Amino acid sequence: MSGAVRILPLAIYFLRLGATGFGGPIALVGYMQRDLVERRGWYTAREFSDGLAFSQLAPGPLAAQLAVWLGWTRAGAAGATAAGVAFVLPSFLLVLLLSALYVRYDGIVWLRSAFYGVGAAAIAIMARSALKLARLTLQRDRLLWAVAAINAGFVAIAEAERVTVLLASGLIVLAARSAAPGARLSAVALSLPVAAPLPSGLLLQLGAYFCTAGAVVFGSGLAIVPFLYGGAVQEYGWLNDRQFLDAIAVSMITPGPVVITVAFIGYLVAGPAGATVSALAVFLPVYLITVLLAPFYDSFARSQRVRALVAGVTAAATGAVAGAAFVLGRRALADGTAVVIALLAISVLALPRRPPDALLILAAGVLGVVLAR
Repeated sequence: MSGAVRILPLAIYFLRLGATGFGGPIALVGYMQRDLVERRGWYTAREFSDGLAFSQLAPGPLAAQLAVWLGWTRAGAAGATAAGVAFVLPSFLLVLLLSALYVRYDGIVWLRSAFYGVGAAAIAIMARSALKLARLTLQRDRLLWAVAAINAGFVAIAEAERVTVLLASGLIVLAARSAAPGARLSAVALSLPVAAPLPSGLLLQLGAYFCTAGAVVFGSGLAIVPFLYGGAVQEYGWLNDRQFLDAIAVSMITPGPVVITVAFIGYLVAGPAGATVSALAVFLPVYLITVLLAPFYDSFARSQRVRALVAGVTAAATGAVAGAAFVLGRRALADGTAVVIALLAISVLALPRRPPDALLILAAGVLGVVLAR
């Protein structure tokens, strides 16, 4: 029964999930498991667990990677394309709309006040997500905690994430867990370019940068935040601190993958064309990695070296999220009112039955308007 599902029903399912799925990558994966395995029986538990394991091992935002894998499992490249596009399309269109409104009406006082409150709540959500990521990915492994702490400190001080630091973190864990670290693997990793020269054209520059960003994300989509901040704000100056925090907030109030924040950034830089190029670029590695590497999953999934390398990079990314929350929080929580909103958001997030993140973000926006008067 699980093998009988066709492309169209699968695409329709992911279109609906992309339009209604809130709660971050873990929640989205849970919806897929419930709907596609338990309720509809389109996939066996083994097929789903294999897809989840592949998505955790491969770079790319977890939920989007899993959606592409499930499509590939049923219909190869065509299925991967249909599932991936359907999953991302609703949030992309919504971000396009929000971006246009943001650019058109940013000068309105109440909208500025709303994003003031939204930014404070976004910091609280980022801090909580960093803690959840740490508990989920680091568990009780002291080495991984040390790697995460070092990366958090590096991002907090340097206010940017470096690909070389991520790679070095993976290699450190690989070396520590292997009697023979593997000089060949180390040489290949260290020879990767850190920041290849980008094309001069703005759209090509956006595409190249966000394609690189999509290739270094492991697990949660929030892991891309420190990398984006280092490039979009510090290196290229496309956005200022306030605009970048607004971009993160917009991604939190929309359904689907958090990584779609790149479309908002691209829109502010180069309009609808910039948003389209940025979104396509950040998801391109997800698609290519699945289509090209999924056939070889069984061989590399058993490799302890691959798992050790990925564990180190994931720990580094987790620490980087915490460091980014500190950097952005230092700017967003610039006065007592913002601190109060952030503390209220943290209190709500600690409730046993807390509201969805999107609702909390919207409430913080209303609170920002009220308190700004």
